[in-house]
Amino acid sequence: MAGNRDRFSTATRLRLLGEQTAARVYRSQNRRQDRRSRLTGRAAFLALVVCTLVVALAYPMRQYVSQRNEIADQERLAREAKQRVEELRDEKARLQDDAYIQRLARQHLHYVMPGETGYTVIDPDVREQRREERGATDRPWYSNVLDGVDNADRQDR
Repeated sequence: MAGNRDRFSTATRLRLLGEQTAARVYRSQNRRQDRRSRLTGRAAFLALVVCTLVVALAYPMRQYVSQRNEIADQERLAREAKQRVEELRDEKARLQDDAYIQRLARQHLHYVMPGETGYTVIDPDVREQRREERGATDRPWYSNVLDGVDNADRQDR
């Protein structure tokens, strides 16, 4: 019987060992599932926090970028205004010079100095073109305007 007892005890031991192993495996799976569910909850919370930060910072970042663009535009306008001011200062300084004023008067207004004789040369081709464009000969400009007013309400046009 002693042999039976050893066998029985070995079978019992194997059964107990199997039950213990199964219990360990079951507990290990439960722990993994608990850990997974905790990690999933943590991940969801982290995702919620990140989304909240993105939403909270989106408008201020848009405003920041917009204001940076406005600042860059205003700086560009200021540089252009400074450049224009410098050009106007240079022009003002040139206008203080009498020789420059005389040159402008000769160039643009066809002035001549006392004792000089001024000539205006008219290209005949240009003169004919102007006559054709105006549709009038040597009439004064106001005659053309008055003719235009008189002819404006004619019905035979």
